[in-house]
Amino acid sequence: MALGAATVVAALAAGAIGLPSAALFAALLVGIVYALTLATRHELVPPAPVTRGAQAIVGVALGAAVDADTLRAVASHWLPVLLVIVGTLAASLGAGLLMSRVTEADAPTASLGLIAGGASGIVAMSDELGADARMVAFMQYLRVLVVVLIAPPLAHLFATGGGSGGGIDAGGAGLAGDLAFTVGCAVGGVLLAQVTRLTGGSVLVPLALAAGLSISGLSGDAVVPDLVEQVGFALIGLQVGLRFTVASLREARNLLPATLVAIVALIGVCAAMAAGMAPLADVSFADAYLATTPGGLYAVLAAAADLGANTTFVVAVQALRVFVMVLAAPPLVRLLVGRGPPRRASA
Repeated sequence: MALGAATVVAALAAGAIGLPSAALFAALLVGIVYALTLATRHELVPPAPVTRGAQAIVGVALGAAVDADTLRAVASHWLPVLLVIVGTLAASLGAGLLMSRVTEADAPTASLGLIAGGASGIVAMSDELGADARMVAFMQYLRVLVVVLIAPPLAHLFATGGGSGGGIDAGGAGLAGDLAFTVGCAVGGVLLAQVTRLTGGSVLVPLALAAGLSISGLSGDAVVPDLVEQVGFALIGLQVGLRFTVASLREARNLLPATLVAIVALIGVCAAMAAGMAPLADVSFADAYLATTPGGLYAVLAAAADLGANTTFVVAVQALRVFVMVLAAPPLVRLLVGRGPPRRASA
């Protein structure tokens, strides 16, 4: 309750000074402050149903903004999108292998820790691939945190005219219709995601349901109510921020400097690829940058919606990236570094 109240106050303050994605950023900062100051006495972990619910809200909000014209535009520019995704995978693996040579981290741990996408799925597979799961989790969620902190302000800085279309619709079908649409897609999507066990399914399946209804016209003008949407964004921010406790930082302090350098370098490489893709895919640099950020799927999509970006394009590229990363990374890591026993990173 106290965190909720603090988040509301911080979000109002952030909105008053014009900070982009105010609810997301406020909750992220509140979560980090709590994790670094009070978590030693009472560590908080958001309940799984709350986390899945927040992810589903973000998915429905983005799905409601999908339109057929933008989807056709993404399909018509498939080659630059594919090249960016493959380039991101290559850059992630390259950064991991380089990091394993200059730090105490073994090659499987460093490679998996810097894979740009599907953090929960990568962490779940890390033990099987001979990596240190604790260090992989720390590196993955540090990457998410850095991306979440950097992406929205930069996208806001480079955005011109509020994005290039496809943003969250300001219309609606009335409060009752909007709530029915939101609850139906969110609950149905989460249940389907649990059955299919799809990585990122709690956001991707509700997104797909909402997008299908939106494209077909069956949803009318229904959108996620603004207050519900902001609550979803805030819960995503808290989920990320609360992970960074003093204990987790202490365990990984030897890897922290090199990991931060690798993450910033990876963000720079992805931004350069975004600059090349933007004219080829006929989108703004802000849209291309959000579409190619190396991770932070839920938070980046939430920021794209809040900034009025071309959410259909961002969703399509980000979803494809997560899919490719989770499927291709494990066999490539096995091929590059083998499956020998991990050399544990020193605490």
